[in-house]
Amino acid sequence: MVEEVGEGLSDPVAKKGEKRADIQLNSFGFYTNGSLEVELSLLRLSLQETEDKFPKVGFSLSRVRSGSVRSYSSRNSHECPLERNSSNFLVLFLINIKDLQVQVRKYGEQKLFISPGLLPEAPSQSGPPKPDPTGTPKDNHVIHPSPKKMSAVKEDQAKLTVPQVSGDKALPAGHRHSSDGQPQSQPPTRGPSGKEKDLVLGLGHLNDSYNFSFHIVIGSRAEEGQYSLNFHNCYNTIPGQEQPFDLTVMIREKNPEGFLSAAEIPLFKLYLIMSACFLAAGIFWVSVLCKNTYSVFKIHWLMAALAFTKSVSLLFHSINYYFINSQGHPIEGLAVMHYITHLLKGALLFITIALIGSGWAFVKYMLSDKEKKIFGIVIPLQVLANVAYIVIESREEGASDYGLWKEILFLVDLICCGAILFPVVWSIRHLQDASGTDGKVAVNLAKLKLFRHYYVMVICYIYFTRIIAILLRVAVPFQWQWLYQLLVESSTLAFFVLTGYKFQPAGDNPYLQLPQQEDEEDVQMEQVMTDSGFREGLSKVNKTASGRELL
Repeated sequence: MVEEVGEGLSDPVAKKGEKRADIQLNSFGFYTNGSLEVELSLLRLSLQETEDKFPKVGFSLSRVRSGSVRSYSSRNSHECPLERNSSNFLVLFLINIKDLQVQVRKYGEQKLFISPGLLPEAPSQSGPPKPDPTGTPKDNHVIHPSPKKMSAVKEDQAKLTVPQVSGDKALPAGHRHSSDGQPQSQPPTRGPSGKEKDLVLGLGHLNDSYNFSFHIVIGSRAEEGQYSLNFHNCYNTIPGQEQPFDLTVMIREKNPEGFLSAAEIPLFKLYLIMSACFLAAGIFWVSVLCKNTYSVFKIHWLMAALAFTKSVSLLFHSINYYFINSQGHPIEGLAVMHYITHLLKGALLFITIALIGSGWAFVKYMLSDKEKKIFGIVIPLQVLANVAYIVIESREEGASDYGLWKEILFLVDLICCGAILFPVVWSIRHLQDASGTDGKVAVNLAKLKLFRHYYVMVICYIYFTRIIAILLRVAVPFQWQWLYQLLVESSTLAFFVLTGYKFQPAGDNPYLQLPQQEDEEDVQMEQVMTDSGFREGLSKVNKTASGRELL
């Protein structure tokens, strides 16, 4: 399965020619005093003069409830979400390119502190960060974009350079430029009724491109949750009339404890503990193999290699989360090692399950043609699945091919899970057919019982790690979604332990006694046949000798 990491810092990758009407930029779980910084450094639209009275380009911020989907996923594809007063949206940022301003509209009762500009480098640790009264970012402020959720939309950017606002460009009333050339906005005011008026941000304009920035701070525990930030271009909602546009968005998300999303903060400790558990299981398994060398097969050592590879993969995964949480980005070398060990672990897992299911080394030493074809399918699919996993981990969520690779990973993983069941089913059918024909009913029934147990184990493993885990992730609150990873890893550990128990190289293991019993029976039968043949030959020799004496 796949795990999405909510990272904090990264370098943007510039591409252009985006035509999507809706772009899912990121999803992040915030605690109190968590902050979201967004800088639209480049927006270039291929639009002609229009008479639209309502802005059709902008951002939406919504809270993703447990068990729900993205707010605009079920709407009519021809509708513009920016023109609807939907209760799914908390905040809309409407970009008005005519008046060079961004209208900020809030819906419902909320305590989200929205201010223009970006936060300072080191926000205050005691309470919510306070924006600069003038709304101006500090001089020489270095923007640290987000590496995974940062939403530099990978098909849509033209340059890495951040455009600066021309100093002599006129802005609407109430807006002015700061000393560093960026647009400023006045803080929101309150009307006669005491209700806060809509905030208006300044929109910079240079060479047919637009830019602005803002930041949001979660002000209370009631506002904690999983937030989704999306970009909308309603000019492209009509099929066949899409106009390409360039977009560069840099996002930095941060919680009080680090750069990880709320559900991902416990994962560093979780993966470290599970890595130690798999390492202990591998060491114990090797000790068992060393004590019973007379009944150890090659697949036993393959099972040991799988346990150690799983442990190392989880260790690198844990270290990656540690550096992401503390520094905002992973260490490149460690990330590569994680991908390599993840690839080996995935391939070894499915190969081991398929080999055990086919009875290789335990019951037979040769694979049939059908079983060889299964391995010829599973191994390339596992390579493809790991390529998809690496692509998803390195892509931004707003990339156009992000969803495609995610679907490929899910489909390939499903095919592999189904493919590894075929050898087990074939072995069960073979034993059922052989139980009443070769005279070894008791032996074949014992084999059949063990294969059925293993089949149930594989089904339960797939069911818990693929179905139950996903349902749990959808059902639990945002801060408890790490239970999904806990269920997956604990189910995998339980499956490894039960498989080792069933196939342990012990003298009293009926699975390993079966081939030996068959061999003993075959040897006894050969001895009987040899003895009877020797007696027949001896009687013939005696008869021949007696005949000669008579003559």
